[in-house]
Amino acid sequence: MNRAIFLDRDGTVIEERGYLSDPEGVQLLPGAAEALRALVENGWKLIVVSNQSGVGRGLIPPDRMEEVHGRFVAMLEQRGVGVTASYICTHVPEDQCECRKPSPFLLHRAAREHGLDLAASWMIGDREGDIVCGRNAGCSTIWLRNEMFAVAEDLATFVANDWNEIADRLL
Repeated sequence: MNRAIFLDRDGTVIEERGYLSDPEGVQLLPGAAEALRALVENGWKLIVVSNQSGVGRGLIPPDRMEEVHGRFVAMLEQRGVGVTASYICTHVPEDQCECRKPSPFLLHRAAREHGLDLAASWMIGDREGDIVCGRNAGCSTIWLRNEMFAVAEDLATFVANDWNEIADRLL
């Protein structure tokens, strides 16, 4: 079984921009690419798990969401970071779907499809839903602290202020 880093995208790996529909707005957070490259070099699989309700709300056309995500993946690849897979929920919370975080559905799916050991894996995110998702799946969790979304510090396994702290914890 393999271990994985499950990554929220917006606010965790790239700057939070609300309902991002312009690929030119994709900006990696400082230190994210370097930390992720080191994790991949140390045998971690990277799995992106993202809620993109802007599509379900009609604010972002599906093809624009794909362009944004494609640019995100390409920017990481240009920095030597390969993303193993991406799982995206486009539903709104009111849909009560099974795939929207904090449901662990997409982590369980990724584990089946990629032979991942959830107990040896980590979920990294910037919001409570990310942390609860990881916990619900049986992963350890890292909250990337930010001023926008408060999370009870005792909810996550580890609280990091930046990507350097995340890399220090996991390497």
